[in-house]
Amino acid sequence: MTIRVLVVDDSALIREVLSSTLVKQGDIEVVGTAEDPIVARKKIKELDPDVITLDIEMPNMNGLEFLSKLMRLRPTPVVMVSTLTQKGASETMLALELGAVDFVGKPGHDLAGGMETFGADIREKVRSAAQSDVRAMAMRNSAASKPSVATSAAGVPPGSLIAIGASTGGVDAVRNVISRLPADSPPVVVAQHMPPNFTARFSERLNQQVELNVVEAGDRMPIEAGNVYIARGGFHLQLERSSGQLKCRLSDDELVSGHRPSVDALFSSVAKTIGARSAGAILTGMGKDGARGLKTMREAGAYTVGQNRESALVYGMPRVAMEMGAVVEEAPVEDIANRLILGLTSKKKSGSTLD
Repeated sequence: MTIRVLVVDDSALIREVLSSTLVKQGDIEVVGTAEDPIVARKKIKELDPDVITLDIEMPNMNGLEFLSKLMRLRPTPVVMVSTLTQKGASETMLALELGAVDFVGKPGHDLAGGMETFGADIREKVRSAAQSDVRAMAMRNSAASKPSVATSAAGVPPGSLIAIGASTGGVDAVRNVISRLPADSPPVVVAQHMPPNFTARFSERLNQQVELNVVEAGDRMPIEAGNVYIARGGFHLQLERSSGQLKCRLSDDELVSGHRPSVDALFSSVAKTIGARSAGAILTGMGKDGARGLKTMREAGAYTVGQNRESALVYGMPRVAMEMGAVVEEAPVEDIANRLILGLTSKKKSGSTLD
């Protein structure tokens, strides 16, 4: 089925570039364009697009304000087209919190070089957005109760660690899980598909929203309880033991499962370094990154959980993990933090050998 897209951007050149790029492979149709949110509002009612691409800085109404109103009144999958700057990163984080499915970096003014990569990226993200259930997610969020935090991690064996992987829709899902972990949680390592600049802002924003201390991982940074380490955009996050201390290791090695940072790379490292002391969660996202690594964790004795279909914005990565036998169980995103703590606690209660 053809995906019907409305392109919203105040630049005529960008509207033309996006329109010609999106339709290249025949499965996406640009049904209309709009130069500002006022025109866009009218065309959304007329055309009922499957997906909207949306710029942030536009005349008459800011893109974030428009997005907020759209998600309240007519939830529709939106892919933001953002500038790859610090300011752009901050605005994009807010857009994702407001309900945008994903984002792409806006092509440069000269439009030279990288257009093939940009085109492949935006087409993939529009396809992913078209598969998302934004309306159901909006209803779920409006009905959600205050987060229930796991009371304590006192029963978790020493040396435990939690690993989380996510992609499309992961900004909200990762926040949802981390916000429910107790203050004495084991250390948490996270691989979220995101480019450079954006992971720093993602870490800062999370740190403002949750009790745990959230940082962007640095090379050889010590890993300690009560802290969350976000994989830096453009780098794989892996673990190593050095002088008796568990540390983050960053590398810009080749893409793994099509990504860097890769969830597979992180999970495989956790399986090798932590083994049965670990617990892993694979959250919303398109594709299959993380499924193989999570299976390796489970085979090493880790507790593993996948976000269930009903709560995942895009049930792609969790579905592949489930089909591969990588997860012990699936759960709603609101329950995953508690399952991770209970999964680790059960190791101690069962007397499992963790050395």
